[in-house]
Amino acid sequence: MYSGILPNFRRHNLGNFGVKQSLFYLCAQIVAPIRNTHFEHIAKTALISHHIRGNTLNKPQMQNGKPRLALAGGILCISIFPILVKLETAPALISAFYRMAFAFAVLAPFTIFSNKFKLPRHPYLLLAILCGILFGSDVAVWNISIQESSATQATLLTNLSPVWVGIASFLFLTPKPKSNFWIGTTVAIFGMVMFVGFHFIAQLNFDRAFLFAILSGVLYAAYMLISKRTLEKVSVFSFMFISLMASSVYLGVLCFWLDQPFTGFGVGGWSNLVVQAVVCQLAAWFLISYATQNMRATRVSLSLLGQAVLTAIIAYFFLSEDITMQMVFGGVILLFGIRITFIDTSLLKFSKKRSSHS
Repeated sequence: MYSGILPNFRRHNLGNFGVKQSLFYLCAQIVAPIRNTHFEHIAKTALISHHIRGNTLNKPQMQNGKPRLALAGGILCISIFPILVKLETAPALISAFYRMAFAFAVLAPFTIFSNKFKLPRHPYLLLAILCGILFGSDVAVWNISIQESSATQATLLTNLSPVWVGIASFLFLTPKPKSNFWIGTTVAIFGMVMFVGFHFIAQLNFDRAFLFAILSGVLYAAYMLISKRTLEKVSVFSFMFISLMASSVYLGVLCFWLDQPFTGFGVGGWSNLVVQAVVCQLAAWFLISYATQNMRATRVSLSLLGQAVLTAIIAYFFLSEDITMQMVFGGVILLFGIRITFIDTSLLKFSKKRSSHS
């Protein structure tokens, strides 16, 4: 009658449980022939779920910190980019080209000789190439916007990309953005507007720089969504290799066609371009690609709004630009909006529960 107890005990791999849990399981096996199967099911479920909680569910929580740290590091690396471009040591398109080309020149030998490159299947190869063209176009039009207006205006408008990412995700992707994303986006954009000043918004000029900054945000949103799908099947090294090569070729041909100067920038100009390539492109987008691979695209794109706050802090120390209390409050609100998107429990459901209890 009880000959099946020990095999079941081994089959469920419950030998590592304590005395109380083991006795509970044995009692369930003994009671099972009396058709109290519900009790047995509860006992097995309780013990197995205990085993899972202790050994499986903790792993994603432990690993979740790495993508967030990578995202924070990537944001820090790209925060200096608007300041470097605003120095205007090279034309906007050439600056975009050398950012990609130098980054590819550094990455390519390491990727090839370390055997980290794996040619993806045809559909994902085309998607990686498309990502390179989209990102190259994004950087090019953003550079033009920065040089023809101000770094503040260009950064504000291009950072509307989370809105485009959220809308596209809602229309075309699963899972859909949760309510916390929309709440956090609204709060973050309000913080961004407060950060740059409401008077600044009223004085926006709807010229080419304005349109290019908006276009930059749209291009980046498309890049973020497509790269998210591509990175599910392609390693970060292979993706960066292909996309950087595509960006370099695309921007090189464009610069040649538009008769842009490829030389004559001086030591300071070349140093600026190298920093853009190694720090703002290679290091930053390795980290952000890793974060995109392991996090929701909507969450990553919204977190990049923090770039504006870090850019202002860097500009304060290196360009002697002022930081007002309004900018501080706006930055705090912006970061709080980003934090809302990282809350798993819906704030709308929580508020409904609070109102029903009160």
